Amino acid sequence: MELTVECQKRAEGSKPRALRREGLIPANLYGHKGAESIALTVKVKTLETLLKKASVNNTVIDVSIPDLSWRGKTLLREVQVHPAKRSPYHVSFFAIASQDSLDVEVPIQLVGEAPGVKLEGGVLDQVLAQLEVRCAPDSIPDAIEVDISNLHLKDILYVNQLVLPAGITALGEPERAVVSIVPSTVSAEAEAIIEEAVADSSEGAEAGTESA
Repeated sequence: MELTVECQKRAEGSKPRALRREGLIPANLYGHKGAESIALTVKVKTLETLLKKASVNNTVIDVSIPDLSWRGKTLLREVQVHPAKRSPYHVSFFAIASQDSLDVEVPIQLVGEAPGVKLEGGVLDQVLAQLEVRCAPDSIPDAIEVDISNLHLKDILYVNQLVLPAGITALGEPERAVVSIVPSTVSAEAEAIIEEAVADSSEGAEAGTESA
């Protein structure tokens, strides 16, 4: 997913609180020129719209700064949120055009039906919802698809067993569990008690109907 947002250069000496009263959110751009950064502002409504679609360290955002004649592809690196109001009050963008590779977090999307759930009474336990990967700036996947159609009861799928797209490398501990099929927490004894209780309830209802 690629989005576009327009920012303005932040005036020197401007106060963040005063900017927010004007409907502007302070922002910073990094990575465009070595260790330098640019102080920016973005309209609060523009940012709120962006955050409905963008994810930190995942979504490519085309940032335009007209008053600096700069435009480039970035990642949303950080979103600071007001602890009480839960509204954004500062954001950071990271320019990616000059990067050979990036470390990003990508959501994991399960596909298929696990026989361990469908046929064997197990419960699917997704341990990882996102996976940190390294890839080229123009090859960031929207999601990592994980096929669970061969998972049976008590099976565990690990990071090092994932089939990743070409050019994508998983980061972190390779033996982390991604998803597993675990036995139902309801034991056979508990099931028998539940069935007996349901049966007794039904018999009681039937007896009450007959006596009426």
